[in-house]
Amino acid sequence: MQRIGVAAAVTLLGGIVQLSMCFLRLGSATFLLSEPVVSSMTTGAATHVVTSQIKYFLGMKVPYFSGPLGMFYIYHYILVNIRSAQVVTTLISIFAVIILIVVKECNEHFRSKIRIVIPIDLLLIIVSSLACYFADMETVFGIDVVGPVPKGIPFPQVPPTNILLDVAVEAISFAVVGYTVSIYLAYNSAKKFTYHVDENQELLAHGLSNVLPSFLFCIPNAAAPARTFLLYSNGSKTQVACLISAIMVLLVIYFIVPYLYWLPMCVLASVIVVALKGMLIQFRDLKKYWNVDKHDWVIWVSTYSVTICFAANIGLLFGVVFSMALGLVRLARTRTLNVTRVDEGDKDMHSEIQSNVKCVCVGMPLFFFNAKKFLEETNSKLNARNSIPEHKSNPLLSPATIGTCNGDASTETASALIIDCVGITFFDYTGAAAIAQICLELPKNGTDVLLARCDVSLVKALQYRGFGIKHQLYFDSVKSALVHLQSKQSSSTNLEAADTSDL
Repeated sequence: MQRIGVAAAVTLLGGIVQLSMCFLRLGSATFLLSEPVVSSMTTGAATHVVTSQIKYFLGMKVPYFSGPLGMFYIYHYILVNIRSAQVVTTLISIFAVIILIVVKECNEHFRSKIRIVIPIDLLLIIVSSLACYFADMETVFGIDVVGPVPKGIPFPQVPPTNILLDVAVEAISFAVVGYTVSIYLAYNSAKKFTYHVDENQELLAHGLSNVLPSFLFCIPNAAAPARTFLLYSNGSKTQVACLISAIMVLLVIYFIVPYLYWLPMCVLASVIVVALKGMLIQFRDLKKYWNVDKHDWVIWVSTYSVTICFAANIGLLFGVVFSMALGLVRLARTRTLNVTRVDEGDKDMHSEIQSNVKCVCVGMPLFFFNAKKFLEETNSKLNARNSIPEHKSNPLLSPATIGTCNGDASTETASALIIDCVGITFFDYTGAAAIAQICLELPKNGTDVLLARCDVSLVKALQYRGFGIKHQLYFDSVKSALVHLQSKQSSSTNLEAADTSDL
């Protein structure tokens, strides 16, 4: 009773955590859960479950191991004491697994030809229980059986609240991991049947489904991948199928539970292991990730390794943090600028203007993580002779040479640089400072800087740094910036002609 009380306390507190996440609208945070992270974490969790069933599969007494690398200690103990495995139990387990896999594969293969799916799990449980009862396998062969199971639903009572603080870590871990698995399956269902998933509604549903049953001393619950995949294979599309399953479970609890006393534990373990097949075969995703993006392959392998070495909650946390860190590193190394070709077919633009103007397009948000690379690439596009210097020798203070619009080097000095800011969807102080540095330093070397298609917030940030409208920096398009340069050069040419005529 003490153990079930602890489980009920975890269920209650975990449900409260999920309800709190719902009220705080944290369902939108699921964008942090990439497919490789969830796939590897669920596969690792399935590996832990399979490991916990090995002792029943072999009929061995294995001590409890917890903490880091606990799973490996279990396998080490089993290998060292493999001679204590029961031969009859092992043979029954192997036979049960073969029967389950073969029949389930036949159900899947001939699903379109047969109307009724063979309930092999139920049939195997019934047959093995009857065989164990009539052959007295518990006494003759020493096979472990389920034993007495309480009948019916217990009377509602409050879970032990005095241990809530002691189980806080477990409850939070369950709330996050359980919701992650559930929302992952919900997304798969939405993709399969083309409907929308409300993440906060899912949080509310899971929170209530844990808080209320905790008063009946139920264990924590979440969506079951094996059951979900089974419903897919049976053609289920609505929650009516789940309602029928719930009614059947209720009937079993009240009328059939006493007869489960003789169910061999090895058969139950075989049913559990085969039910996890859908999660275990996610190893096949490694080929997909390797061919599409090797970074995702690294995320999958590393997250799975951490999960099996520690626990599902630690693996999930590591996967999220590692994928975010890897994404930021890739973002920092990604090219921020693209050279755009000035339209040579525009007859309104003077050819001399085109040859001395370089236009670059910023293709991503500009913030502290890539601001330095933005300065480096701007320097590179202008073919500066020196690399990005420290505070005393800024490359933007050096005379900049310009190539043609396709990037070829040239010894001429750029008369103007047009920065197309359409890709700067957001920026921070460091990003705005980088643009301000370019606007401040390049004109000192005779290179005008013009900003095209700036967001209003970016204009305000630059104005705050002293670059107001009077500087004639901001233009609605690249073409309007070129028109401004043409008119500016025409005015300069007219002034030079006037000075010559005066002489």
